Amino acid sequence: MHLNSKILEDFRDKNVLIIGDVMLDRYLFGKISRISPEAPVPILDLEHDQSRLGGAANVALNIKALDANPLLLSVIGNDRRGKELLDLFPAVSLNNQFLIQSAHRPTTVKSRILAANQQILRIDEESKEDLNEEESEALTGKIRQIFNNFKIDIILFQDYNKGVLTDRIIREVIMESLRMDIPVAVDPKFDNFWTYKKCTLFKPNLDEVRKSVPFGVKPNLASLDAASEYIRAQLGNQILMVTLSENGVYLDDGHESCIYPTTPRTISDVCGAGDSVIAISSLCLSANVSSAQMGRLANLCGGQVCEKVGVVSIDKKQLSQEIDKMHAEKPVN
Repeated sequence: MHLNSKILEDFRDKNVLIIGDVMLDRYLFGKISRISPEAPVPILDLEHDQSRLGGAANVALNIKALDANPLLLSVIGNDRRGKELLDLFPAVSLNNQFLIQSAHRPTTVKSRILAANQQILRIDEESKEDLNEEESEALTGKIRQIFNNFKIDIILFQDYNKGVLTDRIIREVIMESLRMDIPVAVDPKFDNFWTYKKCTLFKPNLDEVRKSVPFGVKPNLASLDAASEYIRAQLGNQILMVTLSENGVYLDDGHESCIYPTTPRTISDVCGAGDSVIAISSLCLSANVSSAQMGRLANLCGGQVCEKVGVVSIDKKQLSQEIDKMHAEKPVN
């Protein structure tokens, strides 16, 4: 089947339940022209700063950019940064009604300091503690509310190991998804890697695979096939997608496997590439798009956001043009 931009219309109005770690991304832009007399470190002359939605909220932005409907569920702090984060939602037409504020944990903040469009330092403010019982009850209550009021087309776990996705939450949601026949896509991190049993799509990056399986993994088909077989034996997942950075995307749907190479681009910043990949892959899954098309779309989206500085979402118009260019140059079977 040919890949063309009409495929993007299959994503319109899909309801995507996103559960995971939401954070505030702060950017401080400036110039460096001297070294501090106090210590051998550069001095940044701050020119401007900017706050953006990050973590699972950036995944929601990607889902929204593709004309689907993100339902974002998380726990943030009841603090100054939490209020700043919530205030960003209306400007980008995102709903924040399912975010829970807690007095027991801080809002996760990642502050990036940039000079000449190059990141020179990142400062993280966060807690990695699991949700307490009160927070877990509040979260499961919101999940029930969403299931009772929306027809969910796909569930997306966005895990950054910040404590929102606990064993209990993961297992209960996947159990409910199986009962309701809703596909589940997972962008995992290290701590909960083996908890997402019976998920539909599992999308680690190569580093996460290497640190989780008991043998070496190289970015070639035979090595990745071995890793996929091992992961499927532990999780029972249907599809494995592994992002390989400059080497593209590996995808195994249980019938065939393939590495989809990247399109040559000028890379400015890799931040947020994984968010765009899991967003487009989840929508492909919800729309029954073929694995080959999913792999190629994931590559296009991941590469597109790497051309821009900072964490950004997919540009649907640009994506549509790139798909049509690919279709004109080389039909996809």
